[in-house]
Amino acid sequence: MARSVQISAEISISTRDQLEEYVRATGVKKAHLIEQALLHHMRALQELPEDIIVPARIVVTRESGRRILRELDHPGRPTKKLRKLMSANGD
Repeated sequence: MARSVQISAEISISTRDQLEEYVRATGVKKAHLIEQALLHHMRALQELPEDIIVPARIVVTRESGRRILRELDHPGRPTKKLRKLMSANGD
């Protein structure tokens, strides 16, 4: 059996609640779930391009929120590539 060590980390209450709910529902041990999640994330960071990884939380500032609202109110014209992709024979 592989040697193990204990780590300590602070997490948000909502994350803890989700963890507790999942382990209750599935019977998976917390340590196993956390190790698998860390391994999965670390592997993704190694194997995937950085711009493919979507952060779990995205911070929207007041200014970036205004820009998002402007884009939603006045969306730009779709590019030719997007129109081709979305068309019935786009593949």
